[in-house]
Amino acid sequence: MTTPGAGSDRTPGRGRRIILWRHGQTSWNVERRFQGTTDVDLTETGVAQARRAARLLASLRPDAIVSSDLRRAADTAAELAALTGLDVSRDEALRETYAGVWQGLTHDEIIARHGEEYAAWKRGEPVRRGGGELETEVADRAAPVVLRHAEKLPEDGTLVVVSHGGTIRTTIGRLLGLEAHNWESLGGLSNCCWSVLGEGARGWRLLEHNAGTLPEPVLGDDD
Repeated sequence: MTTPGAGSDRTPGRGRRIILWRHGQTSWNVERRFQGTTDVDLTETGVAQARRAARLLASLRPDAIVSSDLRRAADTAAELAALTGLDVSRDEALRETYAGVWQGLTHDEIIARHGEEYAAWKRGEPVRRGGGELETEVADRAAPVVLRHAEKLPEDGTLVVVSHGGTIRTTIGRLLGLEAHNWESLGGLSNCCWSVLGEGARGWRLLEHNAGTLPEPVLGDDD
């Protein structure tokens, strides 16, 4: 029996890859309501997005899948697991940024009630949005999990990380060695799109960003 991801059609010497895949659409995404660590389900559209994207990602023959334990990410990951036969390792360290009193508010409500805080965050200043986590703290918890799973890959293996827009952005920034105030320069991910990091001689490189579909609005906590 062939192990998923262990096919002979790999490109020798390609190096390890990390695919960071954002979850499918939720009702709070559509309402532009800040989710953070609130456990919100996928919409029917979100499930369809996950199934479509899973077919594309399965063709890349991943070796491992790790996911946030929040339902919108775990249910997205389950669609890929069903096609590949891989188990999904869930880790709460891959959850979205905790944003305190911002959670549950719409984008317009946040600007109206916490406009200065929002503007400072957009300028790249270290801000505890809603009294929650700093972006660097999110990277502190998420990036080591991603690296730990990546280290278990075979030489040319592929890891799929199913997480959230803000967490993915901070993790990419950390793995690329970017200064935290520059992380905002990485655009957000649309629902069920992904970014790809490849292993290079000088560390991880960004190979693809917001891949997987024609351009769509970015609806989520990271827009």
